[in-house]
Amino acid sequence: MMLESIYNDIISPDVNLIGAITKLILSLSLGAIIGFERRRKGQIAGLRTFALISMGATLAMLISIYIPQVYLGLKNGDPGRIAAQVVSGVGFLGAGAIIQMKGSVRGLTTAAGIWMTACIGLAVGAGMYIISIIATMLIIFILINIERIEQRHNFLWESKIIRVKLHGIIDDIQPMRDCLAKNDIHISDEFMKLDYEDDVTIVNFMVRSTGNVNVPIVFNEMKSIIDAISITITNEMNM
Repeated sequence: MMLESIYNDIISPDVNLIGAITKLILSLSLGAIIGFERRRKGQIAGLRTFALISMGATLAMLISIYIPQVYLGLKNGDPGRIAAQVVSGVGFLGAGAIIQMKGSVRGLTTAAGIWMTACIGLAVGAGMYIISIIATMLIIFILINIERIEQRHNFLWESKIIRVKLHGIIDDIQPMRDCLAKNDIHISDEFMKLDYEDDVTIVNFMVRSTGNVNVPIVFNEMKSIIDAISITITNEMNM
């Protein structure tokens, strides 16, 4: 009889002590699972961050349900008002997880995960247990398995800047373009600086490539066809 009463409290749409504690614990656990995967990949937002986001969203959903339940009556209140602010407000945390590195942006996947984790927390708070667990499993599937598929089929493109410094004033950079294209490095844009005072030319190639490119081999091949002072790869544009 006691177990049946506890079960009824857990699945009840009304806010009660046992149901609220169960939802908070479940939400914490689901958020921690996602956070563990992100921390394993070396991301700034990890287990604790995701657990707190998920549990906080659940608490916001519980408050949204509790206020009209106790003070206004279920027919007159809007349980979605506070929850709606969570969905938009969590974007602040997502923005904090995005790092701009002078040429490339990292953390977009983590930011999307933060937003999804907040939605999972809201779902748990609303009593959508099965949906919340399935959503968590799908997120883990996306973060782990789809990344493996991208790596296997070379879908993971990296944006970099290859900077070449050459002796003299150069007016023909086509050999460098051909060398990069030959090694499956695609040029998005290019910038040149002709330094007449020091008699050097600096070329910045904004490129995209997969992780399979052997950079030393490409640089050695490029050095064999041009009179280069230095060849570097970086995230930062420098003229």
